[in-house]
Amino acid sequence: MTKEEQRKAREGRSAFFGDGVQGLRNRSKPQLGGWLLFAVALLLTLIIVPKGGLIPDYHAPGDIASRDIKSPRELLVEDIPLTQAKRDEAWAAVPPIYDYQTTAGKEAVERIRRGLTQLLEQQNAADDPKRDELLPLLEADFGVPLTLVEYQALIHLPLDQQIPELTGAALTQVFERPIVANLQVFNADREKRILVRDQSSGADLPVGVLERTFGLNEALEQAKSLLGQISGLSAVQHQTLLKLVQQQLRPSLSYNQEETEQQRRLARDEVKPVLFQVKKGEMVVREGARITADQILKLRAIRESGRDNRSFQTALGLMICISLLIYIGFFFAQENIRKFQPDSRDLLFLTTTFLILFVLIKLAIFIATGLGNTFAYIDSSTYFYAIPFALGAMLVRIVLNSETALLFAVCCSILVGVLFGNSLFMALFALTSCLVGAHGVHFCQERSSLYRAGMWVGLTNAALLIGMHFMAGRSLELELLWKVGFGLCGGFFSAIFVNGTIPLVEGVFKYTTDIKLLELANMNSPILRQLMVEAPGTYHHSILVGNLVESAAEAINANPLLARVSAYYHDIGKIRKPLYFIENSGGQRNKHDKLAPSMSALILTSHVKDGVELAREHKLGAELIDIIQQHHGTALIKFFYDRAKSQTDADMPQPHERDYRYHGPKPQTREAALIMLADAIEAASRTLSDPTPARIQGMVQKLINNVFIDGQLDECELTLKDLHLIAKSFNRILAGSFHHRVDYPEPVHIVREKTDKTPVTGKTKDESENPDRESPAETKDPEAPAAEDSPEDLKRLGIS
Repeated sequence: MTKEEQRKAREGRSAFFGDGVQGLRNRSKPQLGGWLLFAVALLLTLIIVPKGGLIPDYHAPGDIASRDIKSPRELLVEDIPLTQAKRDEAWAAVPPIYDYQTTAGKEAVERIRRGLTQLLEQQNAADDPKRDELLPLLEADFGVPLTLVEYQALIHLPLDQQIPELTGAALTQVFERPIVANLQVFNADREKRILVRDQSSGADLPVGVLERTFGLNEALEQAKSLLGQISGLSAVQHQTLLKLVQQQLRPSLSYNQEETEQQRRLARDEVKPVLFQVKKGEMVVREGARITADQILKLRAIRESGRDNRSFQTALGLMICISLLIYIGFFFAQENIRKFQPDSRDLLFLTTTFLILFVLIKLAIFIATGLGNTFAYIDSSTYFYAIPFALGAMLVRIVLNSETALLFAVCCSILVGVLFGNSLFMALFALTSCLVGAHGVHFCQERSSLYRAGMWVGLTNAALLIGMHFMAGRSLELELLWKVGFGLCGGFFSAIFVNGTIPLVEGVFKYTTDIKLLELANMNSPILRQLMVEAPGTYHHSILVGNLVESAAEAINANPLLARVSAYYHDIGKIRKPLYFIENSGGQRNKHDKLAPSMSALILTSHVKDGVELAREHKLGAELIDIIQQHHGTALIKFFYDRAKSQTDADMPQPHERDYRYHGPKPQTREAALIMLADAIEAASRTLSDPTPARIQGMVQKLINNVFIDGQLDECELTLKDLHLIAKSFNRILAGSFHHRVDYPEPVHIVREKTDKTPVTGKTKDESENPDRESPAETKDPEAPAAEDSPEDLKRLGIS
């Protein structure tokens, strides 16, 4: 049969038998794997990021505490009122900053002197200047706009060479002193402390320069007084000149509010928060007590201490890290671990287990925090060691395999460390628990194995806690006993949760676990009882095949429980037509003698289809259905194929070999291959006339070689070494089944002649008439030789 024909046969088998679990058992790479991994990364981020405990939020002093609350960790709490007071003091300690324009007065005096000089030059000129030409010049010199009246007054000033100098000298006495806009506010600030800076250079000036400071009004009055001392000026001219001075008069000392505010803000920001310490385990508030302002600060600090990772940036970074961890782990295992080939159902199971496990851990953290607040003598972190971290890895190991459980344990442990505040110890604790738990349920063939695994997990937890306690340099103390006790409870809780969760996993995801196999191994199950009644030969054959495959599975480190239970059910399809199989004929005439070879082949191959239908009807599980489909592979029904060829004329088309082959597929697992080999070998062993060990060994070797040459083992994982171990196991079991016994001697009978002679032994007449009764002498000598011929043998024993 060519590869193409085998492929078409498998495709036809898939269309004929269906996919088993409604699309969840697609053996190709899952189409939605990437989206599932992204979804689990997002959901895990939402689970891990929120922090905090069960701390009530009291809003106002005077509220009544509903329960005792103690601090779960050491905290430094900010005293907000005191911190604000310190910052206010720092704000007030910064002195006001004043900017002093040292050149402003000189510039004003210079502008007035320059303007008066310009007027003097125009008066001495021969021609009268035009107003349109002179007015802009004067405005530029004085630096202020002039009205027509002011212009006329200035033109007629009685100027001489002394007036500009006298006016400049008089005004210099005014402008050389510091001038402020509000002398009262300045004096108030100066009583405290002020800082004076040169506006042009920014250098600090000594406070002594402010001794002669006066206000704008005082400066104007002094200027008026000094200008009045100049003779030859009319009232209008005096007022015009005074107005010019007033317009030039500006505060040379001004308050720099912007710089002052900036320095005060810097001084306030430099004040560090005032903190007070809250010790770990300190009772913050007791039940029924009134809440004070300080206690409110402590309670809010406890709540906020667990919320340091709630920012969007942290959540985004955590999601990126989780996605990378899961993606890299998944694709590494898929490419490098031979047994890691999850389908869509497996991925859905893994993601569901991952999410539910972390939801349980999150709830356990909240419960532990609440218990820590209730029982003040036990640290809340001690309760964390009772969390069943090994739950997920144990479930994955029971349902899938050890390689997948290892990957699950590594990813789970890393994220547990992140969940507990990037704790390396918690990650190590979770990893150790997961690995021990997963190994403990290896080939779980009885429910007590779960509790045995839980015990080992608890003991490992306790040993690890003791080691870490002493490694931290701490001595024996009561807290260590609490940790050890809760560590033991963690292992026990893992076993309880796994024991209660397995039936739910089997029902939801349609898995066949070892626990389910234990239930199916019950020989009183309805389908096996029906097989025993309607096809007793097939039933006996299945029992013997089960013995063969169980021993072989142990030899090659396969799953002996799955192999044995699959052997019990592999031929249940023969229930539909039991008499068409020679082991159930009971010595009757072979029904195939009247059938065409093609019809006989169809009947034989149909028992696979019937077996699958019965397995689905009785919900035997996907693994057993697969083995029922695969236990004949695409093997050739050689007897009827040869008969068909012999019955076909030479000039007629010869029968096609594919019409006499099973529909397949070939065995995909080692257990299915074991069923195929044991099925053929057990049936062939019945044909041996003298089943000596040598003949059995030759038969086993020949049949295994035939199956191997036919390519039926191409798609499973059996190696040549495995085939050698399988053959040795089959030889041992069959040799024990067909062992030889010594010939037992014939039963002892007393042969008597029916004559009238008196017996030599001196028996009475009654004794001679009863040939079934032994004489006393014969009874006393059980080792006496038996008679060679006995007419009284029980010849009808066992004959119906």
